[in-house]
Amino acid sequence: MYPYMPSPMISEHVSLKKYSNYAIGGTARYFCHAEGLHHIMHAISFAKEKNVPLFVLGGGTNVLFSDGVFDGLVVKPDIRFISVNAALPETVTVTCGAGVPVHDLLTMCAAEGFSGLEWAGGLPGTVGGAIRGNAGAFGGEMKDSIVSVASFDMSGAKPHIRVRDNDACKFGYRNSVFKDLSGKEIVLSATFVLTRATPLSVQQVINEKIAWRAARQPLEYPNVGSIFKNVAWDLVPVAMQSRDDIKKHVKHDPFPVIPAAFLIDKVGLKGVSYGGAMVSQKHPNFIVNACGAEAEDVKGLVALVKAKVMDEFGIALHEEIEYA
Repeated sequence: MYPYMPSPMISEHVSLKKYSNYAIGGTARYFCHAEGLHHIMHAISFAKEKNVPLFVLGGGTNVLFSDGVFDGLVVKPDIRFISVNAALPETVTVTCGAGVPVHDLLTMCAAEGFSGLEWAGGLPGTVGGAIRGNAGAFGGEMKDSIVSVASFDMSGAKPHIRVRDNDACKFGYRNSVFKDLSGKEIVLSATFVLTRATPLSVQQVINEKIAWRAARQPLEYPNVGSIFKNVAWDLVPVAMQSRDDIKKHVKHDPFPVIPAAFLIDKVGLKGVSYGGAMVSQKHPNFIVNACGAEAEDVKGLVALVKAKVMDEFGIALHEEIEYA
């Protein structure tokens, strides 16, 4: 599954803009494309030898790089394979490399008639990144279909592969054990259990989700998706819970939440700009790179949004995006 490959070349002074959906970022002192486990091991050894920090990059669809220099090694796991392991009359088990784009996994599911991941239609990024953040939409989450996840534990004296079942992954709302162990483990692959359906029915639902995103999200601008997590209803102050204009916007994602986009809209920040960054008028939980934005522009808007929502509603917003 993870074949031996010659050691990869470690590049120096690599611009991170081209690896970010935001088209924002400075440079990495060192950069490594890791196409297999041996490449990952080589990158870890290199970082230890140079005594520099290591940052694991997925699809770059949920990260804001700083404007300066990352004085370390960025390793981008690019393990790409999809295999059907077991096929039963009603279900099928599929194992997928962490570097596979979510789009490619869904394309295979549609072609074969494997159902369970349609909610991810239009979701950017890689399978590994989606697992790490337990990505979700339309009431579905990565955890719903995962049987197990293989990762490379590099925290001890003897790095090794670990395989966790679903429960051991400790999936939560946009969270997992892999996020908590950031910098200590790298997701390698995951095994999913999916149900059988017709290829047409699977593709139709995927298309519906893609169309929904295109109509409601500012995909015409560089972006990294939703900036803030939706707010769990039980974290909303009691005084706010009694307001009709608040209650009617509760949705299940997959538990009762108030959408962050609604709160940002209510405080009147749609279309507000800071430098080259802008709160989207189309979807206010997106801060887009409207005109050559830098990381500090985005951070300025993040701080403004959090302050305004806290002042108006007494609700603390928490970022869904990662900073690097």
